[in-house]
Amino acid sequence: MIRTRFSPSPTGMIHLGNARAALFSALFAAKNQGAFLLRIEDTDQSRSEHQFTDSLQDDLQWLGIHWQEGPGVNGPHGPYWQSQRHEIYMRYYQQLEAAERAYPCFCTDQELALNRKIQLSRGQAPRYPGTCRGLAKEKVVKYMAEGKAPALRFRVPVQTLIEFVDLVKGPQRFNSDDIGDFIIRRADGSSSFLFCNAIDDSLMEVTHVLRGEDHLANTPRQLMILQALQMRTAHYGHLSLITGDDGTPLSKRHGSFSLHDLREQGYLPLAVLNYLARLSHAYDEQKLMSFAELAEHFHLEKLSRASARFDLNQLRHWQKETVLALNVTDAWGWVGKNLQADIPEAKQNLFIKLVQENALFPQDAIKWKQILFGHELQFTEEQIAILKVAGKDFFIVAQKAVEKHGTELKAVLDELKMQLNISGKGLFMPIRLALTAEQHGPELLHIVSLLGVEEVLRRFKVASELCL
Repeated sequence: MIRTRFSPSPTGMIHLGNARAALFSALFAAKNQGAFLLRIEDTDQSRSEHQFTDSLQDDLQWLGIHWQEGPGVNGPHGPYWQSQRHEIYMRYYQQLEAAERAYPCFCTDQELALNRKIQLSRGQAPRYPGTCRGLAKEKVVKYMAEGKAPALRFRVPVQTLIEFVDLVKGPQRFNSDDIGDFIIRRADGSSSFLFCNAIDDSLMEVTHVLRGEDHLANTPRQLMILQALQMRTAHYGHLSLITGDDGTPLSKRHGSFSLHDLREQGYLPLAVLNYLARLSHAYDEQKLMSFAELAEHFHLEKLSRASARFDLNQLRHWQKETVLALNVTDAWGWVGKNLQADIPEAKQNLFIKLVQENALFPQDAIKWKQILFGHELQFTEEQIAILKVAGKDFFIVAQKAVEKHGTELKAVLDELKMQLNISGKGLFMPIRLALTAEQHGPELLHIVSLLGVEEVLRRFKVASELCL
């Protein structure tokens, strides 16, 4: 059975890179009738916060990603909080020490920093020099008696090739001599990410791990840990990074791109879902799809090795597609029901249709509510100049046409064409400006219908007075 997972650290809001990894993992599990689990990696107690744990779960569910095992769902492989799995990790530390695959390290941060500086000055890749690797037991006992708390390092085998086939990047080879012994338990007793992440994946029977390519260097280390413990290993796939327009990894300097930020801006979950699903994954269908449809057409072999460039225009495209696909009830829920109270009941459906065709975000709906049912229009000097070019007579004729034909826009326009011998932009622009103080926007037919005869006449009168 296919089992995937998402294992975030609750140290901040979930960003798009993590959200995409969660989505791809959930899609792959769903496609194969497998299970997707959520595990909270909160071993870093100094940085983990409950508010972020609650937020990331809420954001995932908002996005339409649901887990079959994890917080709130439980399952046979819990607990799903790493902070509650300390005793489990201790057993495996003891196994590694007993097999002499791990050893205590008393090196200080200052000593390690100095070694790193020396190696870099020699043009060497920094790695642990093995200072405590052969430390005599008497020394260990002495240091412990002096109250020195050691970290625990994994003893990397020498001259060994670590090979695996990456689900995205293909065959990978690492030389153990380039890695160096690494910490699996910190001096304060807390578990390192490398260790507990690998142990949990194995114990929770995770079969496929999809994560960012920044974790690629961790994979040989985790494979060595699991092989030393004779534990099952997963298949790993490392997703290309998401970059900004400048080609560097997407970060705060490119803007706010957490799921929380997108929610606050009014993006719809299906829009974000469709956009993320296409970042590094090729879909034959370019239509708006549900989670189930995206899963059906998800294929690991269609994951790209090239970096995925974040494209705000594409995100806005999927937002537009999603807004257009909303039914009336969902559209009202999106813009906020408070808006509904300010619009005559008989015109609510037409107004929401106008909003769907001309708005990307709820604030756009508020803008059109104010234009059509709110305050007096405010014209810029440029707009007044356009109205004056049309002239006072234009709006006098327009008023008479509306008095004669009401909101039958075609008849009103035909009347203006016939009497003033104008057409095209010279006909439509003055009308649009007079009715909305906007040079672009919804169809005039919708605007006239929503305003009604009396308000159209009043606005034409105001425009004619501006032409004096």
